[in-house]
Amino acid sequence: MTFVTRKTHFNAAHRLHNPERSEEWNQETFGKCNYEHWHGHNYVLEVTLAGEPDASTGYVIDLGKLKSIINQYVLEPCDHRNLNLDVPFLKGIIPTTENLVKAFFNELKEPVESEASLGSKLYSVKLFETERNSAEYCPYKRL
Repeated sequence: MTFVTRKTHFNAAHRLHNPERSEEWNQETFGKCNYEHWHGHNYVLEVTLAGEPDASTGYVIDLGKLKSIINQYVLEPCDHRNLNLDVPFLKGIIPTTENLVKAFFNELKEPVESEASLGSKLYSVKLFETERNSAEYCPYKRL
């Protein structure tokens, strides 16, 4: 099995807030991340595929195509946006790093796998919210 990863970045604002809970609960639970007027991050995104390289190209996926897919499905909708308000596929979710990686995986899965070598899978999506905080969604790993 060969793993191929594309790393990119984007900037976005968000607010961690559960509208079904009280203002007090939200402030206690999310602290600084619950500021009414949002806050921003310089996100780093890693998208990893797993598969066998195509015999005729040697690629699991053409990295130029992967770059274009990530740009179209994640960066264009999210970069320099408010993740709570501006991104249709994030509507109704609390934009924690944990929720974002799963949403990004779901957006990327079909277009990535349609361009990858036969049998290759979108393996994981990892998002760094800060240098020290990240989340990874990898539905194929088992604990």
